Amino acid sequence: MTLIQIISSNRWGGIERYALDICRHFIKQDWNVFALTIDAKAVDAMFEKEGVPLIHAPLQGFYDIFSIRLLSRKLKELPGKIIIHAHGFRNVFTALMARKISGNKNVKVIMTRHKVRRAVDSWSLRLLYRNLDALIFVSRLSRDRFVATWHNRLMPINPDRMYIIHNSLNIDTPQYSPPDPSGPITAMFHGPLKAGKGLDTLIDAMSMLKGKRIRLRIVGSGTPDYLDRIRRRAISRGVMEMIDWHKHVDDPLPLIKDCDLGVLPSVQEEAFGLANIEYMAMGRAQVSSSNGAQPEYLTDGWDGLLVPPSNPSFLAESINKLASDQELRIKMGKRAFDTFNQRLSWKHFIDPLTDIYLKV
Repeated sequence: MTLIQIISSNRWGGIERYALDICRHFIKQDWNVFALTIDAKAVDAMFEKEGVPLIHAPLQGFYDIFSIRLLSRKLKELPGKIIIHAHGFRNVFTALMARKISGNKNVKVIMTRHKVRRAVDSWSLRLLYRNLDALIFVSRLSRDRFVATWHNRLMPINPDRMYIIHNSLNIDTPQYSPPDPSGPITAMFHGPLKAGKGLDTLIDAMSMLKGKRIRLRIVGSGTPDYLDRIRRRAISRGVMEMIDWHKHVDDPLPLIKDCDLGVLPSVQEEAFGLANIEYMAMGRAQVSSSNGAQPEYLTDGWDGLLVPPSNPSFLAESINKLASDQELRIKMGKRAFDTFNQRLSWKHFIDPLTDIYLKV
């Protein structure tokens, strides 16, 4: 079996992590694994570190004949069944055209939908939908929003080819350990520092927590302009001294294990938050926005606190609730750890994905 993951981003993020975790797994299963990328250092370095062979192409979309021809030549060379796993419909087009030109009938094209967005119902996209061998959604919300385009009309993709598989983390099963009760309470945000992640709301919430024994750890990278804007906001709200700033780290789990609770106040709809389940895997309670797929894997008041987006007062109240009640914080963190292992561990992700790979 050959697996080709197509990654067309020049930045590291959740989609790239998702693809790399899959590559790492199937390399261990002795599959022939490749990553087709655009020759971006931030992405290539992570795949190379894990020993994933790379193929480079521009991957510029519907008019990129070069990438289609390059991939078609590769498909002609490879023996046996080939799974091309794409992450975006432009890359699906490249894969489908390469398959057609290569004449290799052993090629299957699969896509994961990582967005909460209605489908584009154009003639060209309907053709792509019909020719996909499988379409995977990372959440029920993502699937429902996509199919809502057609209401009661016939969809151009067979429902039997659509699947929902919640994301997971390709990590060894961690041992639960409670937070260190000594010192100030550390609330942590990690992820890309950009508009939509709710950092403005978080900084405003921290201004309502002055005088509490709470520190905020912000881990991530962003553009200089955006970083300057949120830092100036922190200064103007008088909370700069309450915040520890860390650059992006490839593995945030040790930092999560060193914090007391997570805070993920996204104002955009999240199709699935890998950051959410990273806190769960480390047994940490979290305060998270409720405006995406979060309620599919977090239960408000049981293994986390869900809050409406763009509401600093509600966010501050929820952070303070966990920060001021050690027993509740530890109890919720342990429940989150159990939820991860019972419903979201790597086995719960990779087993159904493998089944799809094998049966298409």
